[in-house]
Amino acid sequence: MSETTHDSAPPRDVPLAELAARHGLSVSGARPSLPQYVRQLWGRRHFIVAFSQAKLTAQYSQAKLGQVWQVATPLLNALVYFLIFGLLLESRGGMGNDEYVPFLVTGVFVFTFTQASVLAGVKSISGNLGLVRALHFPRASLPISFSLQQLQQLLFSMTVLVIIVVSFGYMPSFTWFLVVPALALQFVFNCGLAMIMARWGSGTPDLAQLMPFVLRTWMYASGVMFPLRHMIEKRDWPGWVADVVSANPAAVYMDLVRYALIDGAYRDTVPAATGLYALGWALVVGIGGFLYFWKAEERYGRG
Repeated sequence: MSETTHDSAPPRDVPLAELAARHGLSVSGARPSLPQYVRQLWGRRHFIVAFSQAKLTAQYSQAKLGQVWQVATPLLNALVYFLIFGLLLESRGGMGNDEYVPFLVTGVFVFTFTQASVLAGVKSISGNLGLVRALHFPRASLPISFSLQQLQQLLFSMTVLVIIVVSFGYMPSFTWFLVVPALALQFVFNCGLAMIMARWGSGTPDLAQLMPFVLRTWMYASGVMFPLRHMIEKRDWPGWVADVVSANPAAVYMDLVRYALIDGAYRDTVPAATGLYALGWALVVGIGGFLYFWKAEERYGRG
């Protein structure tokens, strides 16, 4: 009886990795190269937009006032801060109501944009594990989509902000166009920060419980409710403290939008380098956050 041979059986001395490469097989869920990842992300751009719009629509679907809360929530926060910091503590830095109210509302709206992006980014992977494990797509789509959702919400709220600013006597001017690059740079910064938080949150879900306290501290240190530079001068702190305050990314983007919309004494206090700070933070955190998130692409949804 002749011995039967099986030509399809792999030789036992051939490494499995070499055999897989010979037949065009690759590791399931392996991290793609950076150019491939960028192309995949661009290919999912319609999903990113549609997902952000769906999340925005569903955010207040259970509330009777619905999307009105997109504007009502930051306005109510601004009212509380006005009562506490503007009236009780008198921390307005010499500004009258005609300047302080637009200053305060602008700060609340702009900081809320970053705050909400960070909070959504922390839970973007850990809170969507079913989607992450069921479908193959670049995971950066999720934190970017949540940041885009917050941008859409901010743009919706900007209509109310414009009405408030105009009602206090600040008429539209050419400087208002500076709002567009300011928010664009802030969006890039927010996306990078959301991706950093998404990677951390995917491995440490408890981080979502800690972040509100961190963000609240950041808010108080960023001059949302009072002019920081006036407070520093009042307390005669060292000059380097003013430099650190001026470079704080949250304060930087608020300063740019306030500079664009509010003509008054505060505009003269905004450092000339604020635009460069805004560009630098957008590039460093935006690009750095993207690379940091991409490095762990194959680990999201595992375990």
